[in-house]
Parts: sequence; C-alpha cells; structure tokens
Amino acid sequence: MGGIVVDGAERLLLIRRGHPPGEGLWSLPGGRVEPGESDAGALERELLEETGLSVSIGELAGTVERPGPDGVVYEIHDYFATAAEGTPRPGDDAADVGWFTRGDLALLPLTSGLLDTLIAWRVVRAEAG
Repeated sequence: MGGIVVDGAERLLLIRRGHPPGEGLWSLPGGRVEPGESDAGALERELLEETGLSVSIGELAGTVERPGPDGVVYEIHDYFATAAEGTPRPGDDAADVGWFTRGDLALLPLTSGLLDTLIAWRVVRAEAG
C-alpha cells in the first residue's frame, strides 16, 4: 500500500526507492502490510520509517496492480494521508524524499504508471501538452 500525502502548497510527497524493484525511481511512500496489521497501521508505520513523518490515514484513493518478480502481481491499495508538521527525511528503504509540484513530476523518473494513475484519481491535474 502507499500514501498520497499532499501539503498546503499542493505538493506531493514522494520517495526515491533505494532498493529493487524500481531502485532509483520516485514513487509514493509505502510498503507491505505485516501479519496482524491493518492497512492504516501499516501505512502509518511505513511512512514514518521512509519519510520520518507521522501521518493520519484517510480514505482509499484507489487500487492498482503492478507486476513483480517471477510473474507475481501485486495489488496495491493507495490511501490519502495527512502529514504532521515537520521536514521529511529519507529512511529505511528510501534513498531520498521530497515534496514535488505537478510540474516537477513530469521531470522525475517515476515508477511505471504513477503519473497516469495520479491524474486518473485526480490527485494531480493533467497539463495541456
């Protein structure tokens, strides 16, 4: 699962993956749900580990399927989240973390399908080409 965190300046919080899959690419912060965890509990833990920010989990934004190694397909649930005040810092599996505008997103090496999904979910607006 992943967290869609937007700040007051309408910037999106992203992490640069520090490990495969997608090493070096920018993506939503998130991770796996451990046994006994709820999605909300896992996402709170993962965002704190990857960004250093405490978050409150909101509504489900949507679900995507992404291929993994050996033909495994992962079902990823992404939730809206609100971050407490603070400056994000990379931790755990994140090589970097930052706040990005819609214009920034078009220039970043993003994980496959991320920008299209964020546009489809109306998290960011499509820009006229």
